[in-house]
Amino acid sequence: MTERDISSAGAPCWVDLFHPDAAAARGFYGELFGWCFDDPLSLPSGAGDAYFPARLEGRLVAGIGQARVDGLGGWRTYVRVADLEDTLARVESAGGVRRSGPFAVAHHGRMAGVADATGVALWLWEAGSRSHVELADEPGSWAMSALHTTDLTRAEEFYGAVFDWVLDASTDDPFAYWRLDEQVVAVAAATDGAAVPPHWSVNFAVQDVDALAERAERLGGRVLLEPFDTPGFRNTLLGDPQGGVIAASGKE
Repeated sequence: MTERDISSAGAPCWVDLFHPDAAAARGFYGELFGWCFDDPLSLPSGAGDAYFPARLEGRLVAGIGQARVDGLGGWRTYVRVADLEDTLARVESAGGVRRSGPFAVAHHGRMAGVADATGVALWLWEAGSRSHVELADEPGSWAMSALHTTDLTRAEEFYGAVFDWVLDASTDDPFAYWRLDEQVVAVAAATDGAAVPPHWSVNFAVQDVDALAERAERLGGRVLLEPFDTPGFRNTLLGDPQGGVIAASGKE
């Protein structure tokens, strides 16, 4: 189970993929990570089509939904909020934009899509019966999300105003760390917007990065960055057969 906070208001709590071919995506990620899937949830009009919660060892780790337009979709990061309307007001006050929602997802909770003050998409989750992933930081599950932004200063102001995050860029690490109540909840990195478009990336923990990269290619995916080392970790960047992108890391 994760040591970082994924349950408090203001903490990233969930990740999912909206995909133009959700059935193919379930096949790819199921084989890649050993996931199985629950029966589909019906989403409200405007929020997407059928949605399949993913499990590893019986515990929720992510979700895969059907993108309504080919070529649109990708991995999403959700931040848990105590009051969706209040948070949406804070988003707009801090220079962000409301893009969709709020939508109720049965008794599970409510969601809304926004863009931060630098234009990067993010999702908000007000929990009902379902609050966050049940397994994280273990092989085959979500490890961390990272903001890649062209304006780290403006992003720092936005996420501080909306979620009370504090950006810690005091280390020699190429990433800065978002903290909530002294706990790391996400990471951030500056990008010029060309080689790496502004976005929230999703990183999964794995046991063997090289074996995962080989398996992804066998399943029809692409290795976008060959496995490489950083202090304490081995990493790679992978594309699924329809263009979704994930990062993966394993401890050395």
